Amino acid sequence: MPSSGSEPAFPRRGGVLHAEQVPIPAIAAAVGTPTYVYSANTIRARLLRLEQAFASVPHRIHFAMKANSNLAVLRLLHELGAGVDIVSGGELFRAREAGFIGRDVVFSGVGKTVREIEQALEERVLLINVESEAELVTIDAVAGRQGVVAPIAIRVNPEVTVDTPHAYIKTGEKGQKFGIPRDDVARLVAMVHELPHVALRGLGMHLGSQIGNADPMRDALPRLLSAIASARADGHAIAYMDVGGGLAVPYHADEGDADVDDYAEIVLAAARETGLTLLLEPGRFLVAEAGALITEVLYRKHAAGKDFIVTDAGMNDLVRPALYQAYHRIDAVESIEGTVVADVVGPICESGDFYAKDRPMPDVSAGALLAVQTAGAYGYTMSSNYNSRPRPAEVMVDGDRFAVITERERLEDLVRHERAHLQWRTA
Repeated sequence: MPSSGSEPAFPRRGGVLHAEQVPIPAIAAAVGTPTYVYSANTIRARLLRLEQAFASVPHRIHFAMKANSNLAVLRLLHELGAGVDIVSGGELFRAREAGFIGRDVVFSGVGKTVREIEQALEERVLLINVESEAELVTIDAVAGRQGVVAPIAIRVNPEVTVDTPHAYIKTGEKGQKFGIPRDDVARLVAMVHELPHVALRGLGMHLGSQIGNADPMRDALPRLLSAIASARADGHAIAYMDVGGGLAVPYHADEGDADVDDYAEIVLAAARETGLTLLLEPGRFLVAEAGALITEVLYRKHAAGKDFIVTDAGMNDLVRPALYQAYHRIDAVESIEGTVVADVVGPICESGDFYAKDRPMPDVSAGALLAVQTAGAYGYTMSSNYNSRPRPAEVMVDGDRFAVITERERLEDLVRHERAHLQWRTA
């Protein structure tokens, strides 16, 4: 039965790593490797943590589903009362399949196609976040053809300094592709009066990802509040203030969690000042620590004075170390005496295919299982078939039970949409 969610997602009992109450070797024996494993109770506990922090003001948590778009994960969050933040028509489709309806959805992203805007309006999403003047004009035109008024929010780029572990996860600094430069916001707000098929219902921002303290929010909120006040003075019926997501999670064992209370104190004060409904868009914060990638050691190798641990999971399964130079803690599923300084590498034909470099590791042998921790966000969603490798399975654990939530791809799936025998056409 489900557990309380008060313990870690992956506790060690009797020297064996578990997912909640289920021994990980039992999951690997039943499902194979590589496999992503998620703790349902950790997701529940993380969402509850945010709900409690913001309970004193009208608010809604919209999960940024680009972090993990598995239908079972989405359905769990839907059952818990969350909404979703989407960035594509495909994510809108997934959200619908998981049970979300239009008012549960905020549609973000800088490159929405006409068809995606049409879909969003057909589904009557809560808000479409506008990120450029051209997009604003396009939304008005699409809504006009449908004979509706599109509910929009303007995403403000507050242009503040954001300290994140990697440049690619900064979104609120000057010169980023995201949002409207703050000097242009007033002009777009005024434009809305000239566009009969859009209604400005909110303003928001998103500063980036892995933000470890509230300082960027302290700097950015006054700029967002100023934009909200100006929009209201311009006659717009603003209902929502969206502060995005970005709360950090610990990847290193000695790292602390984001200071939710400090973050909440700042945001709550702003929300009370405006009297608006607060929207939050956490992604990684809800699911990262709930997930681990389970992989089997294939070989041990010693070359040029280095030790290598070769696993059956590669960069196509979890690309974050290669793409962001990201650190993930790696644990031996079954405790073992002795350590070795080694590179943990995968089978992909790329020098960038590694999970760790020169890291003290348990001195595991071929056949041992490893758990790559904090892999519940941007793991499976960023996976690929590079080197013609089927993508891994996904499993959810809830107390003492587990279920496959994504079947492992088969070799036939790799070519399902390809054609070797061509049917030629002429223009």
